[in-house]
Amino acid sequence: TVFTGKANCPYYAKAEQLADYLQANLPDFRVHKIIQHPDKWEQWLHDICEMNGWEHKRSPIIWRELLDRGGKGLLLGGVNDFLEYAQHYYGITSMMLSEEMLDIAEENMQAHIEVEKEEEEIKSLIKPLQIWITSASAPMCYQLIPLLANGEVFGMTTEISIHLLDTDQFKEVLCGIIMEAEDMAFPLLRSISKHTEIDEAFIQADIVIVLDDVLLNHEVQSLENYIREVSDICQVYAPLIEKNAKSEVRVISSGKTFVNLKALMIMTYGPSIKPENVIAIATSWESAAKAMLARKLNMNSAGVKDVIIWGNITGCNYIDLSHAKLYGYDCAIWGPANFPRPLLNMIYDSKWIHSEFLSAQRSLNSRVCRCVGMLPAHAIATVLRYWYHGSPPGEIVSVGILTKGQFCIPEGIVFSMPVRFQNGNWEVMTELEINEMTQEVLGCLAHELIQEKLVALKEIKELHPYGADEISS
Repeated sequence: TVFTGKANCPYYAKAEQLADYLQANLPDFRVHKIIQHPDKWEQWLHDICEMNGWEHKRSPIIWRELLDRGGKGLLLGGVNDFLEYAQHYYGITSMMLSEEMLDIAEENMQAHIEVEKEEEEIKSLIKPLQIWITSASAPMCYQLIPLLANGEVFGMTTEISIHLLDTDQFKEVLCGIIMEAEDMAFPLLRSISKHTEIDEAFIQADIVIVLDDVLLNHEVQSLENYIREVSDICQVYAPLIEKNAKSEVRVISSGKTFVNLKALMIMTYGPSIKPENVIAIATSWESAAKAMLARKLNMNSAGVKDVIIWGNITGCNYIDLSHAKLYGYDCAIWGPANFPRPLLNMIYDSKWIHSEFLSAQRSLNSRVCRCVGMLPAHAIATVLRYWYHGSPPGEIVSVGILTKGQFCIPEGIVFSMPVRFQNGNWEVMTELEINEMTQEVLGCLAHELIQEKLVALKEIKELHPYGADEISS
């Protein structure tokens, strides 16, 4: 029998005492109690009656459930109905006085408040990571969610809550993603929700993953117009991240276009966001280059390490093989699993490096951009895992970060370069040596990013003539 009522209801107290007596003296009589706070009682009673098709207006409400037979519960009614039921079936009734009923009701109320307080304290100890994903209708997001929720990125003891942000026209797509994620029953996925109102974006965010892209068609629009679109997107997001997200929020810029510029504009429009907490993902291009090399060497691409992506990730970049190594490569010299071989020493066809590989680099962007989502999703998950748990010792990872003069690259642009992740932070691997040719290439790559920045700042200056001078400085 199920007994529910307001915590401070004296009639619930009377029914409860009788039910406890019956349970203690009858072997097959079982009691399940549900106590509601008085402020929540009316809505709860309305919902339970609507669900079961009952008519009941007061506290308590009592029903029987035959757990071994299924079906909905059998409504008994209120306190008087239960007293009649007990008298009729068991010959037992309650002789509780009004004063006793009021005393027990007061005790119930106090106990209920203490239980609620304990539950809130327990819930406060479990703080899932709040992950916001923009442009969440993109295929990349669909592929990313299982990678974030399976425990391999943040650890098997860290719960996450995922918030999907997109425009109202993609509401149905977001609902479909949520249904599938819930059906998969990830043990670490505390919740997943959709958001189409921009004002509520990034509330309490620990991580923001920006997937927004602009579709390039240079026959229709100029480069300046596309940069203006990127700037407009970031002008909306950055202040909201500042306002609603946690102070240590980490922002990841990914996608197929203007990845470096998006990261820079988020820092520009969100000056209180820590620059070291904003990075652009280059791992997709790194992985695609490794796969290209592995096919040439007839080996698994997992054995190709330390390929560096320099420059504008989704624009003009340079794939540097001077530090690349091979692990587990089948050659004349054998060694343990952790024994590396310099990649350039193993590719004896130098013409291939300077002809086919270089020409393939030019088509790498279009190839990566044609990916349906698996590769970029894996890239985001990999970088997040490194950011929280550290990258493999000695291994080079390429990410776009705000420059501070490293490798003689001009300051103030987001430039992809080699880093290592350690203790929840990253640091640029400035100890790496680069030759004169590479240095010259980096200067050219920086020029393109500086031009993008200047165009973006021009747009800002037209809209905010006073703030732009401060930003550009």
